[in-house]
Amino acid sequence: MKRFVWLLAAVLLLWSSAETTYSGSDTGLIFQISPLEALMQGEYDGPTTFGELRKKGDFGIGTFNGLDGEMVALDGRFFQVRVDGKVNQVEDSVKTPFAVVTFFKATKKSSVSNTVEKGALEDAIDSLLDSKDHFSAVRVDGDFKYIKVRSVPRQQEPYVGLKKALERQTVFELKDVKGTLVGFRFPDYMKGVNVPGYHFHFLTEDRRAGGHVLDCTMVNGTVEVSESRNFFMRVAPRVRTANDEGSPGTITTRPRENNWQ
Repeated sequence: MKRFVWLLAAVLLLWSSAETTYSGSDTGLIFQISPLEALMQGEYDGPTTFGELRKKGDFGIGTFNGLDGEMVALDGRFFQVRVDGKVNQVEDSVKTPFAVVTFFKATKKSSVSNTVEKGALEDAIDSLLDSKDHFSAVRVDGDFKYIKVRSVPRQQEPYVGLKKALERQTVFELKDVKGTLVGFRFPDYMKGVNVPGYHFHFLTEDRRAGGHVLDCTMVNGTVEVSESRNFFMRVAPRVRTANDEGSPGTITTRPRENNWQ
């Protein structure tokens, strides 16, 4: 926990000094809304709209205020995978408490011509990387024999923590589908800020199904990787109204006015 606090403090310092110089169109830079730890504790409301987020990337993953489903950004279009499995395009006015995006431009590319499960696929992607200490955006287009995905229902205040919220997730098992894995790989030292290792969301080629990836078996496909040493996190200012112990089950938040551009 101490390590996370120090890391977060460093990120906040970089954010405050870079706010006036960061260009949202910087290719290769990975942009994030809020640390993952905030989401884990039930911080499900943020002031950032998808209209603003589009200026920061055309590829990415995340969620929506109230934890209302899974977000997938692909080829400049933002999609919401709802708990009932339906996929909608996201309006600019919708807001997010957590998202990771980038303007994707592949620096490495490889083909997969044999059947691989999720762990083996991740190992194959690892072999493409210059360093596991860098940040990487990963796109995998392929034919999937099997893919297991999930979505989460919208939460109501007082919000429970993420682990509790996931008890009500809906799991979908898709077979023989074409689609795209959209994800990121973060180094182990980013624990608390983001998921160490790989975090993928999925969208079918027809944009009719998808979600957070739990497991998959790919028959063949193409892997593209965009490695970066540049990471920028925007921490949305919030006002807490929680009990003295800070129980994840009783945390509620009120976003302040968003002056970020």
